[in-house]
Amino acid sequence: MEKQDIVIVGSGCAGLFAALQFPADKRITMITKEIIEHSDSFLAQGGICVLKTPEDYQSFFDDTLKAGHYENRKESVDIMIRSSWDTIRELVSYGVDFARAEDGTLLYTREGAHSKPRILYHEDETGKEITSRLLSQVRSAHPNVQIIENTAMVDLICQDNTCRGVVIRRADGSYDIIPADYTVLACGGIGGLYKHSTNYPQLTGDGLAVCMEHGVALENINYVQIHPTTLYTKKPGRSFLISESVRGEGALLYNAKGERFANELMPRDLLTEAIRAQMAADGTDFVWEDLRPIGEEEIKNHFPNIYARCLEEGYDVTRECIPVTPAQHYFMGGIHVDEESKTTMEHLYAIGETACNGVHGKNRLASNSLLESLVFAKRAALHIIEHYTPQDGPLPAVDFSAYEPAETLAARRKEAILSEIRRLNEHEYQ
Repeated sequence: MEKQDIVIVGSGCAGLFAALQFPADKRITMITKEIIEHSDSFLAQGGICVLKTPEDYQSFFDDTLKAGHYENRKESVDIMIRSSWDTIRELVSYGVDFARAEDGTLLYTREGAHSKPRILYHEDETGKEITSRLLSQVRSAHPNVQIIENTAMVDLICQDNTCRGVVIRRADGSYDIIPADYTVLACGGIGGLYKHSTNYPQLTGDGLAVCMEHGVALENINYVQIHPTTLYTKKPGRSFLISESVRGEGALLYNAKGERFANELMPRDLLTEAIRAQMAADGTDFVWEDLRPIGEEEIKNHFPNIYARCLEEGYDVTRECIPVTPAQHYFMGGIHVDEESKTTMEHLYAIGETACNGVHGKNRLASNSLLESLVFAKRAALHIIEHYTPQDGPLPAVDFSAYEPAETLAARRKEAILSEIRRLNEHEYQ
């Protein structure tokens, strides 16, 4: 393939937002493993945090650190919070429709571990609203950005600890290279490695595995967040998330006897522990969540997607409780990056869930994911623009046969990631 200025691996909100920052004279190719709508960014329900008022800074900062067990990088948290309003204004300029009161003022909701409401939202499909608007903007106003679907990254092209582009596998099984001056990894989390996850199954940590093989630094890849409330089912496939926001708006949790057993607004990891302990005590695979305190009108207006999906599964949340259970949800670790989203390899950046800039610490505060992804995606793009240095000269040879058979390569990389996670967990508790 012809050389590009920038190649972006992934098509979620981080990758799209980064693409929008580059000038029109830069040739950009985005690749995505499946169709572009099969990105976890489209699945984010709750909302996006924002610094509601200057007086809320310390509370927002403290809530983020407390949820992260004080393992957060404070500098990164500060950057994210202070950049929040600029990010929101840019999203609104792209047409993102956040919930508003009749007078036009923005509405805020609250989620677990937040000391006050500071979350903007669009019904219960905030991620879809944001990501679809970004995608529309890329497609309509940025002809310099080419999007290639059903195409997987299988390797980085590396030379002297400098990234020269990526090796790809197309939908028909053929291989190619995309040479590029700069490479941005925005390839999501690792939910596809787990039996029960709210993530799309194709998110198997490809970026992590490839970086491990090339000696690019990783950070805290055993920091995996379990969401406490997904709709319980015996059916196989992706778990359906019951948003944190429903508990922020008043939903309650009950044990098998119909008794409350925990503070519903605890941080996710602590609530997950409480739910698992209760399931063990009850001898069940789920607990009950009651959305009825929210009120029928608010449920249908604020959470229409959750309402509709539960109806499909045979539950009317305006009239009855639903069974919920924990499932893998988010990845706080990832490829180590600095405050500009630079990795330890030259000309290689990482953004979104695949990157670890330290914002989330050991446990992500609800609705910080979209904000963190967007803020640091923009910082990556601006840093590339400011320091842009073309790469010329011959590329190292690429042996496509090294990536066959594809199934064997995928299995080996999956085991490498899971083994490292197990090793780090064992070390942590020694």
